[in-house]
Amino acid sequence: MGGYPGQPQYGGAPGGQHHFVPPIEFDPPLSEEEATMQVAAVAVPPAVEPPADVLADEQAAQQAPAPAAAPAGAPGGGGKVASLLNSSAIMAAGTLVSRGTGFVRTMVITAAIGVVVMGDSYNAANTLPTLLYILIGGGALNAVFVPQLVRSMKNDADGGTAYASRLLTLVMVGLGGVVFLAVLGAPVLVRLIAEPMMANPERADTTVALARYCLPSIFFMGIHVVMGQILNARGRFGAMMWTPVLNNIVVIFTFSAYIWVYGGFGSTHVAPETISPEGVRLLGLGTLVGLVVQSLAMIPYLRGADFRYRPRFDWRGHGLGKAARLAKWTFFFVLANQAGYLVITQLSTKAGAAAAAAGHGGVGLAAFSNALLIWQLPQAVITVSIMSAVLPRLSRAAADEDAGAVRDDISYGLRTTAVAVVPAAFLFLSLGPAIGRAIYAVGGNDTVLDDATNIGLMLSAFALGLIPYSAQYVMLRGFYAYEDTRTPFSNTVWVAACQAGFAVLCWLVLPAEWTVIGIAFGYGLAYAIGVVVAMPKLKKRIGGLDTKRVGRTYSRLAAACVPAALVGLGVSLGVQQALGGWPGSVAALVAAGGLQLAVFVLVAKRLRIEELNSMLGMVRGRLGR
Repeated sequence: MGGYPGQPQYGGAPGGQHHFVPPIEFDPPLSEEEATMQVAAVAVPPAVEPPADVLADEQAAQQAPAPAAAPAGAPGGGGKVASLLNSSAIMAAGTLVSRGTGFVRTMVITAAIGVVVMGDSYNAANTLPTLLYILIGGGALNAVFVPQLVRSMKNDADGGTAYASRLLTLVMVGLGGVVFLAVLGAPVLVRLIAEPMMANPERADTTVALARYCLPSIFFMGIHVVMGQILNARGRFGAMMWTPVLNNIVVIFTFSAYIWVYGGFGSTHVAPETISPEGVRLLGLGTLVGLVVQSLAMIPYLRGADFRYRPRFDWRGHGLGKAARLAKWTFFFVLANQAGYLVITQLSTKAGAAAAAAGHGGVGLAAFSNALLIWQLPQAVITVSIMSAVLPRLSRAAADEDAGAVRDDISYGLRTTAVAVVPAAFLFLSLGPAIGRAIYAVGGNDTVLDDATNIGLMLSAFALGLIPYSAQYVMLRGFYAYEDTRTPFSNTVWVAACQAGFAVLCWLVLPAEWTVIGIAFGYGLAYAIGVVVAMPKLKKRIGGLDTKRVGRTYSRLAAACVPAALVGLGVSLGVQQALGGWPGSVAALVAAGGLQLAVFVLVAKRLRIEELNSMLGMVRGRLGR
């Protein structure tokens, strides 16, 4: 029988009870919504066992009389698919709330400091702790220590309390030391990710000061994740889902206070050279306090789960060292991922500074990150949620050496996620500038509108890369189900190398104002190469990939999206030409977006895309129609 290292075997729990640790595609608490890095590509699967509701549905399906006919498009039984979609919807709801407040957060940050040099300075400082945390321990916590938490809770006489206390103490001590060294070495670290920020003394002082306020958040990221996984192992999932909202609220309040005191970017055009020390202190401390509040909010949930933390320093002989050794490939995976992103941050910062000097704002790292945030939303809400529900069943099939069931589940994941991801990609392609202005230029002047337009152009450049980005995520679940972490690592090396190579090429051949837009296109294109690399390996592993059926779904979705995108683009340009400004962008987004989706659904239904029809039928059933 299979399982991740340290994971109890399926069926081993008394009474058939299973604890489910949801797979977290490691979006760290601090910058989850800001998407200041390609966190969602850091695919780190923890131990996965079947959730009680899915297990119960499958047992009931086995005992119930066979239905007369299974609904079309529902492989494996309608009850199973409905259960998976229901589980996905619950997970997606929390993600939507978190991402929704995250959008408000980035809107307020943009209104306060813009997306030009000051925005790049804050973005670099706020990205730094996240990069360090994931590189040092984030991946290991999810991939290795979470399964150990589950096992200790089942096997230890105290229900795993002592092991959890040891792990939490170890993380607190280790990350406390990391924070101390990072704060001391902040100038070196800033130079590592955004060297142009150190070229000007005033800009360097501001960026390093912001980084020193933000770097202690590494500590609170770690304890938040450990406390959340302790709760997950005990069947309490709400805290990890909702406490990031508190972080967003604190940061929203902080930047709103900054606007109230100092004014918004549209009037101040604040820069690292002109911002006051008090302003730096407000922004830095507010960002840090958001993580502190998010972490402390976990304590009542822990008490409610009957966990009482006691510092434990008896780390030897309790499996922590073995677990750390198992994290080897996870560390290499994250290292490769972040190495590629470091090239992007450096070149985006350089291009942004050069473009700003030439009078072109909003084309640097902050703009890239804001566009990336929007682009990743369908992946975070749809793909991750659906595959979180599918992965327990996928893991059981792999453990049973049932390659056919694995193939069916991968096919289901690819086809079902495509129903949302492919239309979203074409929506970003046709309406990118309107989306950028509607979100990031609220009531702004011409300068702010121009900066937001550049964010929208980056979103359009990202757009079609969303399709292979989502497909690769689904395909890598097949390798993880077989406990294969080497193949995802090698695949990540390909993607990261291509992203870095495309970024360098754009830096060499494109004008500064177009460099980061080109980098955004190459970022998505790299995932297409990742799919090409991963596909034959997965086919070999599971004996095929239902290629004909999957290809038919994707081609029909694309055929429905092309005319819809043309209609959306035409309406968007017409409305913006007639109205202009920020109101015109909002009106264009509402009118063109609604019409584009309506045309897509109309054409898709005529093309008889069964996955879309099944999803629409479930939605109508939910609405009682």
